[in-house]
Amino acid sequence: MPTQIRKTKRPAARLRAAAAISAVVALALPLTGCTTLHTTAPSAARAQAAAGAQAKFGTVDCRKAKCIALTFDAGPSEHSARLLDILKEKQVPATFFLLGKRHIEKYPELVKRMAAEGHEVASHTWDHKILTRITPEQIREELKKPNDAIEKLTGHKPTLMRPPQGRTNDTVHKISRELGLAEVLWSVTAKDYQTSDPKLIQKRVLEQSSRDGIILLHDLYPGTVPAVPGIIDALKKRGYVFVTVPQLLAPAKAKPGTVYRL
Repeated sequence: MPTQIRKTKRPAARLRAAAAISAVVALALPLTGCTTLHTTAPSAARAQAAAGAQAKFGTVDCRKAKCIALTFDAGPSEHSARLLDILKEKQVPATFFLLGKRHIEKYPELVKRMAAEGHEVASHTWDHKILTRITPEQIREELKKPNDAIEKLTGHKPTLMRPPQGRTNDTVHKISRELGLAEVLWSVTAKDYQTSDPKLIQKRVLEQSSRDGIILLHDLYPGTVPAVPGIIDALKKRGYVFVTVPQLLAPAKAKPGTVYRL
């Protein structure tokens, strides 16, 4: 997968950023490496909630509305402020799965802004280690460190996490449950690590989107943020309502140790 990064001529200052990007190029790999992966769809989660229960997150009830969740991995980055401007202008909430090292550490004010503007702030581990390849102690550290950093900045401990490359197993489930984290995968990927063409990114998202979908994008790649306005406008025209992942599951609440995917 690392060979899929598009090589372009960059100033020396941007080459250092490229090194950080190389750590996350495989985020949208097909979900493999698990003998059995049991997932819960948003509609199933909602159905398990008590009959007649109110959707507590905002005013959107995804049992009735045609909902879709926009999610961003591996930020914050130099592009995240512009993304937040777009989301604010379009009045669209998103879910951010943040990396700790070189991201939360580097852009703490953006983490605070995400939370203050109503977005869901979640974890994508501390250093993007593949959780199925490390020890239980290392898994716990990869998950606990971003939780603590996010809680310190926002006042709220994350309840969601996205495992790097979507790779998970029973050990990851167990430790996630202990730490109060549900795992969130995705149903739509633009493979925006492959291209800097916003039109292609938009095309890929629109081709895959469906009700209760979870869209995976990365706000650290240069082509992604410019694609977002077109994605939002096109999906709104199709009747979709954008929600955070907790809103997508409501009136159910994300259950620690459970894996959610359409």
